[in-house]
Amino acid sequence: MQCERTVSGEITAFLSLIFVLLISFIFALLESATIQTTKNQKRLDVDRAIFSIFGEYQKELWKEYEVFALDASYQSGQYDENRILDRLAYYGSAGIEQEISEIQMLTDNQGQAFREQVLAFMEQQTGIQSIQNMIGLSAQWEEREIEGSQLTEQMENELLQNGSVIEEEASELLQTKASGLLALALPKNFILSNRSIAKEQQLSSRTLNGGRGSFPARVGVGGLEERVLFEQYIEQHFSSAVEKKSENRTLDYEMEYILCGKSSDKENLEAVIKRLMAARFALNYGYLMGSVQRQEEAAALAATVAVILLQPELMETAKQIILMLWGFGESVIDIRALLSGNRVAMIKDDSNWQLQLSSLFLLGTALDTQEGRDDESGMKYTQYLQMLLLLKQNSEITMRTLDRVEENLIYENNQGYFRADSCVTRMKLQNKAEIWNGKTYMFPCKFGYESQ
Repeated sequence: MQCERTVSGEITAFLSLIFVLLISFIFALLESATIQTTKNQKRLDVDRAIFSIFGEYQKELWKEYEVFALDASYQSGQYDENRILDRLAYYGSAGIEQEISEIQMLTDNQGQAFREQVLAFMEQQTGIQSIQNMIGLSAQWEEREIEGSQLTEQMENELLQNGSVIEEEASELLQTKASGLLALALPKNFILSNRSIAKEQQLSSRTLNGGRGSFPARVGVGGLEERVLFEQYIEQHFSSAVEKKSENRTLDYEMEYILCGKSSDKENLEAVIKRLMAARFALNYGYLMGSVQRQEEAAALAATVAVILLQPELMETAKQIILMLWGFGESVIDIRALLSGNRVAMIKDDSNWQLQLSSLFLLGTALDTQEGRDDESGMKYTQYLQMLLLLKQNSEITMRTLDRVEENLIYENNQGYFRADSCVTRMKLQNKAEIWNGKTYMFPCKFGYESQ
């Protein structure tokens, strides 16, 4: 007879507790891993989405002007942040609550982002020597311009009080001068543009869409070297009175507009010529006052005038008027040379002086054929413009440059919807995602076109 043996199974309370804790720990690890994985996935979703929308930068803006920006109007011409959020959802952030907490527009802070990108581009293109040369020349220019304005006023007073002394010799020159600088200073074959713009519609004049928040700014954006770089960018991308970039732009004299901000090509060119004339007058008059030969020529003519008038006491007055008119006349020839595409030396000497005294009083007459010659050691018209631009405020120059960028993309590149103040360069998002059993995860994300 076989006996059956029974075995009882039992577990102690301590072992049961250990087992429960172990299972709980495993489930806690699984939950933690799931939560962390979900968090990482949500961050990846948002990163992918924001990278994708910034990859949709405005292609023509980059192609023509080497500037990255996202057109937040999405070709509608109307800025709306909801379009950005919809696009983020399309690229994989659906199911995540998103809010744009900070955003930077291309035009914020007087075009800060635009200027930073331009400088980053130009630093790769331009040699340091050309920058230093331009800085050195511009330091002299402002003083000469002020001095020239004072000399012009002095000459006007002399002509008003004693102009009758040389009235017979200089009558046609004085009449042409009185009719305006354009009539006297433009070369014979120069075709004056009649193009104009609606000033109130320009970016620099209208109310703009603005961003919010704070973003790191480039250090030294307004230094002298940076200003020269920006001016050279302007020369590369925009037309002037001597170099037309395109037939389809609303202004032909864009560099002149950026400098002066007038609504028509004629007004801008006239304003530029006035400033160039002032500085050239001071420089040319300075040469005359230091040249014994030119002084003797002026004295001889003044003596002849005094003899004819039977008033020898007027000889010195006549000499000073002749010297001033001679310096003014040389400046006219300089402007004609520049507008003809020739170069003009900053400082004159006997070798590069152009206007003979015998030809001075032919200016403005039918016999006036002097257009000015090229001086290999001189500077061209756009280089003179760059020196004038260096004397302007950075904010004015930057915003007027954006004026031209916007209009050129609209009219030249058929981007009728384009508005620079709808273009985004940087953005920060606040995101809220559900990750596990009703738990939510909040995290930021930022991206932008950085300029080094």
